[in-house]
Amino acid sequence: MGVMRVLLAAVMVWGWSVVTAAADSVADSDWTKSESGKVRLISATTATGTAATLGLGLQFQLEPGWKIYWRSPGDAGYPPKLDWSGSGNLGEPVLRWPAPHRFVLAGLQNHGYMGEVVLPIEAPVLSPGQPVSLRVAVDFLACAQICVPQHADLALDLPAGVAEPSVFAHDIGRFAALVPGDGARHGLTLDSVEAIGDGDASLLRLSLTAAEALGEPDAFIESDDVATFEQPRVTLSPDKRHAVIEVPVAAHTLQKPLAGAALRVTVVDGLRSLEAAVTPVAGVAAPAPALAGGAGLLAMMAVALLGGLILNLMPCVLPVLSIKVLGVLGHGGGERSHVRASFLASATGIVVSFLALAALAISVKEAGAAVGWGIQFQHPGFLAAMVVLLGLFAANLWGAFEVPMPVWLLNRKSGGIPHHTVLGHFMSGAFATLLATPCSAPFLGTAIGFALARGPGEIVAIFASLGLGMAAPYLTVAAWPDAALRLPKPGGWMITVRKMLGVALAGTGLWLLTVLAVQAGPLAALVSGGAVAGAVAVLALKPRMPESSRSAVGACVVALAGLAVAAPYRVGEVGEAAAPPTSGIPWIVFDRAAIPALVGDGKLVFVDVTADWCITCKVNKAAVVARGAVARRLSATGVVAMKADWTKPDEAISRYLAAFGRYGIPFNAVYGPAAPEGLPLSELLSESEVLAALDKAAGAAR
Repeated sequence: MGVMRVLLAAVMVWGWSVVTAAADSVADSDWTKSESGKVRLISATTATGTAATLGLGLQFQLEPGWKIYWRSPGDAGYPPKLDWSGSGNLGEPVLRWPAPHRFVLAGLQNHGYMGEVVLPIEAPVLSPGQPVSLRVAVDFLACAQICVPQHADLALDLPAGVAEPSVFAHDIGRFAALVPGDGARHGLTLDSVEAIGDGDASLLRLSLTAAEALGEPDAFIESDDVATFEQPRVTLSPDKRHAVIEVPVAAHTLQKPLAGAALRVTVVDGLRSLEAAVTPVAGVAAPAPALAGGAGLLAMMAVALLGGLILNLMPCVLPVLSIKVLGVLGHGGGERSHVRASFLASATGIVVSFLALAALAISVKEAGAAVGWGIQFQHPGFLAAMVVLLGLFAANLWGAFEVPMPVWLLNRKSGGIPHHTVLGHFMSGAFATLLATPCSAPFLGTAIGFALARGPGEIVAIFASLGLGMAAPYLTVAAWPDAALRLPKPGGWMITVRKMLGVALAGTGLWLLTVLAVQAGPLAALVSGGAVAGAVAVLALKPRMPESSRSAVGACVVALAGLAVAAPYRVGEVGEAAAPPTSGIPWIVFDRAAIPALVGDGKLVFVDVTADWCITCKVNKAAVVARGAVARRLSATGVVAMKADWTKPDEAISRYLAAFGRYGIPFNAVYGPAAPEGLPLSELLSESEVLAALDKAAGAAR
C-alpha cells in the first residue's frame, strides 16, 4: 500500500509538470539568439479570456557588456522597432518603456538597457474571447565595443479560454512598475522647468522634490525639433530631498528657444522615476533657493522688503501720493486708536494686494504665459478701467459729488470733511498698490526675478515681503500714532488741499489715456476720456437737476463708465507698434538677433526696454539718457541705440528680460567687444553709470 501511494504521488507530480509545461508553452515564443543575447515574446496570461487588452512583453536577455536602446537613444543608436504584420485578431499594440540608464562612451551620451529587460506591451484584442495570433518582426541595435543590427521574427498563439496568469506575469509586472508615471507613487514632484540663457549657452533647469532622500537623480529630455541635450549637472540640498538638475544644450543643436517649447522630461532616481510633458518658462541664471537650505530665500525676502520700501519713493508712485497725504491729514487732532487702526488697515490693503498679484502671477505662470511686473498696463481694458477710477476719485476730491465713494467707506468728522473708515483705508492702500505696479525700483527687480523663476511658495513669500516693505511707512505711523495726531485738525483748509491733490489724480488719468492711445488708437482713447468726463459732469450737475431727473443719474454714470471700458475693444483698430521716438539719438527698433553681429563689428549697443506706462522709464530718459554726455555718446559713430517698446505685450521682449533675470522695467543693457553678453544697468540710471558701462563694454577695442 505504501509503494502504491508513492507511485500515485509521482504520477500526480509528473502530470502537473506536464500540464504546467503545456500552459507555459503557449505563453512565450521561441528564443531568437545572437552574439548579443536572446529575445522572445511573452504573455502575462495563458489564454485570451474575455479582456479587451492582453498584457505582453518583449523580453531581452543580453550578454555582459551588450546594451539596447531606449525610445530616445541619445547621441547614437536607435530603439527597437516592432512590425506586427501577419498577426490575427490584434489591434495596434502599444509599447511602454521602463526608465532608461545613461551610458557614456567616448563622450557620447546613450540611453538604454543592459542585462535583462522586458518592454511591456498593451495589445488590444479586436474580438475578445477569440484566439489571438501574434506575429512580430523586431529590428534592434545591440552594442558593446561594436554595434550589430539584429532581427528577430517571433510567433506566439494564445488560445481562447480562461486567462490564467502565466509564469511570465511577474516579469512583465516587474518591468511595468519601472515605466515612469507622474511621480506620485514614488513621492517625486517636478516643481518647475525653466529655460536659462540663449544660443549654445542655453540649458534647462529642473527643480525636483522627493518625499524620501534622493540618491543619484538623472534627467532625460526629449524634443522633436528643439535641441539635443548633454549630461545633466545635479545639485542636492543638504537633506537630499530637493534637487536642481541643469541640462545643457549640446553645442550647435539649438533650433529654437527653449522657453515655450514642448518637451518631455523623464527623471530617474534608482527605481523611482517620473515623466511629464512640460513647457519651460524663462528663468534666471542664478542658484535655486533650495540649495542654500532656505537661506537664499530668506536673503531674497530681505531684498524684497528693501525694494518695497524704496518703491514708495519712485516716480510712478508719486501720482497716488494724494491718497496717502489725505489719509495723514485727516488724522490731525484725532484719537490714537483710530489713527493706529486706519494705518494698519492701509498697510493690510497693500499687503493683500501684493498677495493678489502673487496669485495672479502663479496662475499666469502655470498657464505657460509670459509673466512680468506691471504687465497689466499692457491691456487696454485695464487702462480704461483705471481711467474711470481715477476720474471719479479726482472729481470726488474736487467736491463735485460724494456718491462714487460708497457710504460704507466713509464717515464724517468735524467741518463736514469726509474721512475714510477703516475699510476705506484698506481700499486706498489697495488702490495705491495697483497704481504702483508699473514702476520698478532698486532691489525690486532682483526680488521679482527671483520669485517668478521659482515655484508658488517662493512667489508668495517674495510678494508678501514686497508688500510689507511698501507698507512699512504705514506700519511705522501705526506704531507711533502721535506723529499724525500733531498735524492741524481737519477744517476748511483741507478743501483746498483736496482740490490740489485731485489735480494729481486727474493728471495720472490723462497720462493713462496717452498710453491707451498708443495701444488702442487715438479715437478709442478719446471716446474713453470723453465718457469719463461726461460721467463726472453728470454727477457734478446732479444738484442742479430737477428732482425727477436725479434718479437716472446713477444709470447714466454706469453706462458712460461701461462705454469708457468698452471703447478700446469697439472703437477703431489697435494701432501698429510705435516707432522709436524721434530725438537727437538715432534710435532703431530692438533686434536681439542683430546684437552679436554689431558687437562683432566692434560697435557698442545700448538697449533701452521701455513703455509708455512706465514713468520711471520716462524719468530715466529725461534726466540721463536724452541729455548731456550720455546723449552725445549714444549719438556718436560706432554706437547703436536700440529701443524695445514693451507698451503692448511682446513675447520676444519678455524672453529678453527674463534672460537677465528681470521681469519688469525700466531695463537697460550695454553690449560691446569687451561685454558681448551685455552689462545690465540699474533701474534708476545715472550719467556716470551709463558712461562707465559704455567704457567697460568698449574695452581695449576703443
